[in-house]
Amino acid sequence: MLENLSQRLGRIVKTMRGEARLTEANTQEMLREIRVALLEADVALPVVRELIAGIREKALGQEVLGSLTPGQALVGVVHRALAELMGGRTAELDLASQPPAVVLMAGLQGAGKTTTVGKLAKWLRETKKKKVLTVSCDVYRPAAIEQLRTVAAQAGADFFASTPDQKPADIAAAASQWARTHYHDVLLVDTAGRLAIDEDMMREIAALHAQLRPIETLFVVDAMQGQDAVNTAKAFREALPLTGVVLTKLDGDARGGAALSVKAVTGAPIKFVGVGEKLSGLEGFHPERMANRILGMGDIVSLVEEAHKAVDEKTAKALADKLKAGNRFDLNDFAAQLGQMNRMGGLASLLDKLPSQLQQAAAGADMSQAERQMRRMHAIIQSMTRTERSRPELVKASRKRRIAAGAGVSVQEVNRLLGQFDQMQSMMKKMQKGGLAKMMRGMKGMLPGIR
Repeated sequence: MLENLSQRLGRIVKTMRGEARLTEANTQEMLREIRVALLEADVALPVVRELIAGIREKALGQEVLGSLTPGQALVGVVHRALAELMGGRTAELDLASQPPAVVLMAGLQGAGKTTTVGKLAKWLRETKKKKVLTVSCDVYRPAAIEQLRTVAAQAGADFFASTPDQKPADIAAAASQWARTHYHDVLLVDTAGRLAIDEDMMREIAALHAQLRPIETLFVVDAMQGQDAVNTAKAFREALPLTGVVLTKLDGDARGGAALSVKAVTGAPIKFVGVGEKLSGLEGFHPERMANRILGMGDIVSLVEEAHKAVDEKTAKALADKLKAGNRFDLNDFAAQLGQMNRMGGLASLLDKLPSQLQQAAAGADMSQAERQMRRMHAIIQSMTRTERSRPELVKASRKRRIAAGAGVSVQEVNRLLGQFDQMQSMMKKMQKGGLAKMMRGMKGMLPGIR
């Protein structure tokens, strides 16, 4: 997502920083490059015009021209303009109402509303400690109600049963009453979508909104839709008082213009972004952090937050105590590290949040191949006995053949895993001795697919 835009703007930023002196001529050239990059990313034309005009005004002002480092000052102007375009500040979900707080989900069919309901239910349970009830008012799409039942069960949320022969208004009224009498904190309402905007759908969802009076009305939009997302956003804005936007499929192979256009078009802040199909793949949206990523500066804060959520503190402390006591790092520990990386979204998710200079080190690497290799590594370790995982030096020729057969891989892959483990073990020894610089050098080539 936004990869092409990030690469182009990253090059422009590098040029800006190298400018010792800014003139109207070279500033106009940079603005032209930014305009082209945004249009190629499918950002709506009116939004591009407004953004460029704002940057031009500030770029030719005293703040930049009077700076000792005008190139860097101009980068700051672009960064602030991008962040402001996407909302300026982080918008939290508003649940300050008499329980149950009703959240109405709106959007076209295929945008990912039902999956997003599951993701949001899981997020509310785990992050906000809320008791959540979900209900589907989609009586048109085959199996829509059953899909939400399955998703809600996976998220650990309660599900209010409905049937396709009921009217959406009756379902909503019954679910709201159930949520009140069973002391639910939040009611998430999944609504019907269509393949395209039509009057019946808009009348129905407007009636549901009037009946439920939700505290949050979230517009769910597919980030891969490009200009279509902007047109859809306009239609829903006219029918509903939207309070927020959820961008789904942000990790998809898209130009990403929706992320930069939807706030300006709807007037509603982006509150969440969906990444991947797993129910844990929902992140709060932070305009400044997204601007960092677009400009190739990385998003280290989000990376640290992901690490904090994924890492089991007890396991991490046990490993630290183990190393501090002088005990060896073994294959059980190595498997635990691979598992934690997977819970953080894998290599692709980690690299996406790193600054462009570090991403370039992995340029050309096949991330999907690297992810598959990590899964094979985990399978190889699981095919070993407990003793072999604790004492890898025991794994000789005959054991390697048995392990390879059990994991469905070649003996060469078992050898490769043991070689990478030796590197990790050596790095941990350096870490025990406090040699951080040596440890960082030892990390080179550690991750599969990256050299």
